[in-house]
Amino acid sequence: MSLDAADINNGHCFAHGGRWADYLEEHGTMPLDFSANTSPLGMPGGAKVAAIAALQHADRYPDPHCRELRRALADHYALNKDEILVGNGAGDLIDRLALALRPRRALVTAPTFSEYRAAFERVGCQVEQHPLAADRDFALDEDILKRIDNTLDVLVLCEPNNPTGRTTDPALLERIACRCDQMDTHLLVDECFGDFLDEPAAHSMLPGIKAHRMLVLRAFTKFHGMAGLRLGWCACHDLDLLRAMAEAGQPWPVSVIAQEAGVAALADGDYARRLRTLIRAERAKLAEGLRSLGLRVVPGEANYLLFFDKTPQLTEHLANVGILVRDCANFAGLGPGWYRTAVRDAESNAILLNKLDALHGTHTY
Repeated sequence: MSLDAADINNGHCFAHGGRWADYLEEHGTMPLDFSANTSPLGMPGGAKVAAIAALQHADRYPDPHCRELRRALADHYALNKDEILVGNGAGDLIDRLALALRPRRALVTAPTFSEYRAAFERVGCQVEQHPLAADRDFALDEDILKRIDNTLDVLVLCEPNNPTGRTTDPALLERIACRCDQMDTHLLVDECFGDFLDEPAAHSMLPGIKAHRMLVLRAFTKFHGMAGLRLGWCACHDLDLLRAMAEAGQPWPVSVIAQEAGVAALADGDYARRLRTLIRAERAKLAEGLRSLGLRVVPGEANYLLFFDKTPQLTEHLANVGILVRDCANFAGLGPGWYRTAVRDAESNAILLNKLDALHGTHTY
């Protein structure tokens, strides 16, 4: 039986967006993909040039310690390079954390990114959920503090959360971090979409890694449009934990190409400014367009929007006209009718709204 047989294809490792290859195989054409929340600008130009140039060195092993990239990350984010670990995407680092800690009890919010739970359950951890209320637009509140006790080994927060796009008030995040310190609970803060926020530095927990029992996760996947290169990193003041994570996986996790592209991407400040400007404007227009169709839209702050639509088989209808959105029915805490769409460029967003309008109304965008 082939790897892409139906029984495998429906398994956990395929329960995400970005399934363009499945669509291409079935329809013979590439879709307009709103199911994966990557930069609509693609990779920064300098990163592409660096990736191509790095092919000249592909005959040798990559630096297993990613020294040049860690120095660049430290300079860019005002960190100590020794407090940075680079991995083969954020998913790799989540797995490494689970293997390094081997926790007995973990807590995640619901809904949130499914890989936290999957990684911890693979090491025999009991993973509990803290439900986020739909009538509060899935905002995290201080009730989470009651769930943090001395039997909790790990708490995971996604900031901004996937798929809701919501962030937590910074003052509450600080209280959560302090509570985790008091209870000897490890706090994982996933900021993989943090650079899409209007003011990323104002919300980041990176400056607090020295003060708290905390690990902050980041990636080049989304903001820098490098999903195909697999490049993530994390920062933590606990060097013993970082060493344990480094030893929990393969010795050469990051290719020469990904390392060089990452260094170049960090240096392109103009790309970051252009992308934030685009996302800020298009997110507002897309949210307004979805609401004008009578849909409920969660006020997301990143490069995607969670919305509710009662239309039966919406993903199938859109796929038939060449568009992919993320069906969120399999997210804990959501269910049928919830969908996530990426915020793309103006032309692409208008196409999505027009196709939805064909199912709902008579507007033109």
